[in-house]
This record gives sequence, structure tokens and C-alpha cells, in this order.
Amino acid sequence: MGKLEQIGFYTLSDQRAANASASSTLQRCELIVTGACNFKCPYCRGVGEHVPIGLASAIVSSWAKDGLKAVRFSGGEPTLYPSLVELVSIAKLGGIKRIAVSTNGSSTRALYLALINAGVNDFSVSLDACCAEDGDKMAGGVGGSWNTVLSNIQYIASKVYTTVGVVLTPDNASSLNGIIALAASLGVADIRVISAAQWTPTLPAPYIEQRFLAKYPILAYRVGNIAKGRAVRGLRKEDSHRCGLALDDMAVMGNYHYPCIIYMREGGAPIGRMDGNVRQDRERWFNAQDTHNDPICKGNCLDVCADYNNCYEAYHTTR
Repeated sequence: MGKLEQIGFYTLSDQRAANASASSTLQRCELIVTGACNFKCPYCRGVGEHVPIGLASAIVSSWAKDGLKAVRFSGGEPTLYPSLVELVSIAKLGGIKRIAVSTNGSSTRALYLALINAGVNDFSVSLDACCAEDGDKMAGGVGGSWNTVLSNIQYIASKVYTTVGVVLTPDNASSLNGIIALAASLGVADIRVISAAQWTPTLPAPYIEQRFLAKYPILAYRVGNIAKGRAVRGLRKEDSHRCGLALDDMAVMGNYHYPCIIYMREGGAPIGRMDGNVRQDRERWFNAQDTHNDPICKGNCLDVCADYNNCYEAYHTTR
């Protein structure tokens, strides 16, 4: 494996892996602000309820005091959370440099602009189809939003760093080439392809035009893995048994923190409460956890997370 920087995920680096510990600067945290959503995507693992703004602001403020570098607000559909702009402002005032929002792209342009003005500089937008009919199907039969989503992606991408996420299921896997071409035409910065948790085969290697692979490093990384027969989800025998990501990264729902967002969405137990012992609790979990013995980690850990943890182990294993 080459340098983590070559993968394209800005939150991952060899330097981070080399220095990660329970006392190092927080790198990336994700907060579920609501479980509400106006779509009914068949693969969705949306969970949670509206988080009281007092609790949400306290969590974000605590992360900022710990020097957090990147925060992501997600859901559900986070643009349905009435205090999202306020939370973004708190994050920016707290000195968090990278502020991201995951969205289905169906909200108003005015709200997306308000979020950008408040400090959001990273959007991840779902794009699971290449035509309106399939788009409505992937949204769970919720029609009428296709043109809005495309228009919003193009608008947001012209303002700030914007990626699209393509969740593959048996219904849309054959349309991947068309989805990538559509995303490219909208001006996105990169394209993330992932198989749905309910459908995790080793995907057939898709033919993707070289111009797209040359332009989008995250896309190239994942397509390259697929071409080698590596599943997007799941640990291989040679992958690390430890989760170094858990030391300086976390997902939070309500007043509880989890190893990662996938672990939370797949129904895993939280590590602990959001109190003064968060980092210590995470270190204890890290020391006790064998990811290959945990069915959620073993079956759902993403290739990029496994590669990071392999890198972490390489730097921290005594030779």
C-alpha cells in the first residue's frame, strides 16, 4: 500500500497514523443531528432523533476545545434539523477548520447557501442514479426531487468542496458508469462508491473511463480495489486486528459515542457516554477490541478504514 495521502480522503494521512493516540488532537468527528429524512432510500441505516440544540452545541464545543480538525453533521437528513446553521456557526467560531454536511441534496438553495456562509466547506451529496426514474426509485419512491438534487449539486460544487456518494445495490450497480459521468458533468470534486450494507459482494470490476480515474483519486482507489477482487466492506485475513481510527475519531448519536459511523448504523453498542472520560473510554475500547472477532467490524469495515488501521499498526508495532 502506498501513502494514505494518495487515497484522496483528506482526513487520512501517514502523519496522522504515526501520531494517533488517546491524547493526540481529535481529527474527525461525526454528529447525528436527526433521524428524520424526507427520502425512503431502501438501503438506509438512518437512526436517531432530533438532538436538543443544547446537547448538540455542548458536544461540538467540547470537540473544538480538544482541537478537532474536521466535523461532519449527518442523519437522517441533517438539513431537516432546525438548528443546523447555528451548529455550523458554533463549529466555525470554535476553530474547527473543516466543516462537512452529508445531505440528499433536496433542500433549498437558500439553506445550502446559508450553511456555506456559516462555515460549511465540504458537502457530501447522495447520487444513486443517472436518470429521474431510477433516482425516484432509489429515493424510495419519493418523486419530484431529481432536478432539484442535480441543480443543488452543481450549485454547491461551484462554491465549496463537494463529493457525491454512490451506494450500490442490485438495482443500480449496472448504472455505475452513467452515474459517474453524470456526477462529473456537475463539477464535483470526487466520487465515492460503496456497496450497501445489505449487499456486500465482491463487485465485478467496472469499466470506468481513464479520464475519470485520473481526475478523482477516491474513485480511482475504490475502483482499483474492486478490480483486484477486494470487497468494499469487510476485513481480510491480513488486515490489522486493531482500530487506530477510534483513538482520534468518533461518531456520536444522542449522548453516546461509537467507534465509527458504520458501527453505530449497524446496531453496535456505544463505547460510552459523552462525558469527561470520552478519550479514556475510547483508549480502553481500543486496547480490548479485536476487530476480527467483532461481526460488525469484520463484515462492514470499509477498505479505506482497514488500510488506515494497517498503516497505524505499521507505525506503532515494536519491531
